[in-house]
Amino acid sequence: MIISLIGYMGSGKSHISKLLSDKMNLKLIDLDREIIARHNMPIAEIFEKKGEIFFRKQERAILDEILNTETDCILSVGGGTPAYYNNISLINEKSTSVYLRTSVRILTERLLKQKQKRPLIAKIPDKQLPEFVGQHLFERQEFYSQAKHTVITDNKSPDEICREIAQIFQIS
Repeated sequence: MIISLIGYMGSGKSHISKLLSDKMNLKLIDLDREIIARHNMPIAEIFEKKGEIFFRKQERAILDEILNTETDCILSVGGGTPAYYNNISLINEKSTSVYLRTSVRILTERLLKQKQKRPLIAKIPDKQLPEFVGQHLFERQEFYSQAKHTVITDNKSPDEICREIAQIFQIS
């Protein structure tokens, strides 16, 4: 069984996937980390030097490879992954997707602390970030809403979120 965590940047996919991997005793694969390892550079640098189109093509190729070779794992995908190249259909066909749904307010609070690590928002003025996140989330909602399961993360601890996901799969 492959469980794919999807959601907007800052929704907690990386953190929750680590905890869930431990709780469910499943291998963890973080798609962004795979891309970084294979290109030996941070995603921000890939965006800067090779462009977003190159990044998205690599993301699709590696996603496809993982979903066609792995059997049991927790897969954390980038925030934009479901919105490109019909990736959400591939994710749903080859895995069980869980959307970590987080409010614009919480996402903005988290992302303000991480702006320089995030190429899509690094140059956006702090005051404009809530509007950007809201608009971007609205545009991607069409893809996120196709997830097989949705877990609302607001006002929940990482442990509570993991327990809720584990309950979906009837694992205590």
